[in-house]
Parts: sequence; structure tokens; C-alpha cells
Amino acid sequence: MNLLFATLADPTRRAVIERLVQGEAPIKELAAPHDMALPTFLRHVERLEEAGLVATRKEGRQRIVSMTPDAFAPVESWLTTQKRIWERRLDRLDALARQIEAETHPFPNPPLQDDKDGSS
Repeated sequence: MNLLFATLADPTRRAVIERLVQGEAPIKELAAPHDMALPTFLRHVERLEEAGLVATRKEGRQRIVSMTPDAFAPVESWLTTQKRIWERRLDRLDALARQIEAETHPFPNPPLQDDKDGSS
């Protein structure tokens, strides 16, 4: 997972991933929006491939890049676990805040009445 996060830390690689969500693409198309030499861009694609995020294949004279199925599964699982942990902590904090409020103000404030006759 460290490799995955380190790979995604680069804005060029994130842009490639965002483009590939729409579907596979040739290297040339992926490289076009980036102001860098093709060999430099290819290193970004290699890094994405090493992290297991993309796969490449040769099709004629082009190299086609596609997203790897379930590439984000480890991150998704980790984030889900972290979310559950924090939700439980926040639930306990909310319960504590309500308990302190109840102890500090044992009588709840009456609800505000609407002014029915229109006067202030």
C-alpha cells in the first residue's frame, strides 16, 4: 500500500489515472496533455504499472494503457477500516458531550414559541 500511495502522490500519475477511468488509451494520447518528453512520461506509466494500478499491452505500433481491475481494493479496505474507527470515536465523543450537557444543564430550555399575532 505504501507503493500505491507514493505512486499516487505525483500529479501527473493521478491525471493519468483520472483519464483511464474513462477507458483505456494509447500512451501518446495520455502523454499529450503533459509538457514533458515522452521518455519522462513513460517512466510515470512504468511507475503506475509497478504499483499495480495499470497494465500495458502492445497493439500494432502502439502501447495501450488500461486500469487494473481492483487496483484500489487494498486502499479501499484500509480506508473503510479507518472510517469505522473514527465513526466509533466520534460517536463516543458525541455521547460524552451530550452527557456533559445534561449534567451541566439538567433542565432543557423550552422551545421558542412562534409569535402568532405577528407583533414583535
